[in-house]
Amino acid sequence: MSEATSKVWLVDEDLLLRAVTLAAAARDAGNHPYGSLLASGAGEVLLEAQNTEVTESDVTGHAEINLVRLASRAYGRSELGGSTLYASTEPCAMCAGAIYWSGIGRVVFALAGSELLALTGDDPESPSLNLPCREVFAAGPRPIEVLGPYALPEALEVHRDVENRAG
Repeated sequence: MSEATSKVWLVDEDLLLRAVTLAAAARDAGNHPYGSLLASGAGEVLLEAQNTEVTESDVTGHAEINLVRLASRAYGRSELGGSTLYASTEPCAMCAGAIYWSGIGRVVFALAGSELLALTGDDPESPSLNLPCREVFAAGPRPIEVLGPYALPEALEVHRDVENRAG
């Protein structure tokens, strides 16, 4: 790994860990454990969001959708094009569509959607579409750089904690 690549990974890892911390806060507030944040091209955190699906009785209250709503109000498309969305878990198809339309240029995630599906199964409380975000993004002409999944034990544990609490 080159020194430049190593530095980028350290920033990405720190910001992914922050997204997982936001996921834990969402879980502790009674929501599904998902968190995301938006960072500038320089790695400065611009905005943070959590899942609010349960507490706000809104099926679109995913962390990434909440973040895109905040971001599109606060920043122009040119600023969003140079930004990165960090997510504790791979964005679902709905969130990927919102990310695409927002103009955000880069997505980095920890836990893969397929890994989450293997952990939670076909949970009627949190149904999943088995459609990777890369496939959603590839359906449009605007490229979005996608990095992930990243093996962060904390990203898996925040979901296991939900399973352990329910059992």
